[in-house]
Parts: sequence; structure tokens; C-alpha cells
Amino acid sequence: MTLDPSRPTLVVFAKAPVLGTVKTRLAAGIGEAQALALYRHCLRRTVRELADPRWRTVLAVTPDGSAKAGDLWPEGPDRIAQGGGDLGVRMMRPLAQAVPEAPVVLVGSDIPGIGKAHVERAFGALHVKPMVFGPALDGGFYMVGARDRPPPDLFAGVEWSTDRVLAEVTARLLGDGFALIETLEDLDDLASLERHRAAGRLPASGETA
Repeated sequence: MTLDPSRPTLVVFAKAPVLGTVKTRLAAGIGEAQALALYRHCLRRTVRELADPRWRTVLAVTPDGSAKAGDLWPEGPDRIAQGGGDLGVRMMRPLAQAVPEAPVVLVGSDIPGIGKAHVERAFGALHVKPMVFGPALDGGFYMVGARDRPPPDLFAGVEWSTDRVLAEVTARLLGDGFALIETLEDLDDLASLERHRAAGRLPASGETA
């Protein structure tokens, strides 16, 4: 994947919205069809709400072949393949292209509470710090950004399904080499769905189909 070296880039990481392959933990509680509808809702909202002329928005998608399937994806952003490897390897590809005049920020596609202001704060933080993270409520992170190439082993060996992910990654950065913005919650299971609906961040049951 090649990014524009002349302007900031927001990269939205997304999995192809295909029945039975997305939000499997959530699907166990509400069914695959409703889980897919909610994921599509989040993906469309993320692309719509975060688009801004101050940065280029790109969808980094998996599986790689789905990048050419235009009917699967929201209109607007260019699509690039994430490539092979674990999540850390795939995230490092765009982050490694960051330069001071063209920083790169990555976000997930399943964060119902995210807004343009979070992206603004992330790019703003990169004027001061070399990296920025958006902590997730579960101990991971929903956003990571860099203004220059991060240490190549930053994500090596990280156990991505634990509540220690953010702490493990940031411990590898020397001193105060990173900034943190607001903590948000992703859409992961039935409990998180109920919290998002109660807060008005997701539509009520049956309104996303």
C-alpha cells in the first residue's frame, strides 16, 4: 500500500462486511444478520463522519481481494488492501509511511462514539508527540497515529485479545514519546451494544437492516 506523502492521511481499518465473518461475538447474542447490519451501520457512519478536506481518508480492507468489490464498501474513500500478517504487521504498513509533513492516523471501523473531533485531536497531538493513541475501554486502542516511522518492532509479539494491549505497546516507547486522547468503547459484544444504544450512539433493534 502506498499513501500520499504530501498530506495527512486517515486510514480506516475495516473487514469486508460479509454475513458470518464480522462481529462474531456480537452475533452470538443477536444473530449474524443483525450483527452484520450493525457493522455496516458503523462502517458507513465512520466514513461519513470522519471525512474532511484537511486529510485524505483511505479504507484499508481485508481480505485483500475485497478491495475491488465496490458493492461491499461505502462510496468515497479509496480502498487499499491491508496485506498479510497479524494486526500489528498490517497496521505498521501505513504507519511506516508517516513523515512530519504527512502524518498517518489509523482508526477502527466499529467505534460508535468516534467523531471528527477525535481525529482533529490526534493530528494535533502529532505536532507535539511522535505517536498518539486512542485508548479503548477494553484495554486496547481504537486509534494509533504517527508523524514518522515508528519502531519496527513496536507491535511484535503483542497478544491482541488481552486487556494489556495498550499498556504493552506504549511501554515500548521511550519516556513521553506518545500522547493519549479520549477513551472510547468499540462494538464488540451484547453488553457493549446495550451501552451504545442506551447512550444513543446506535439505533434501536431492527432499525439498521
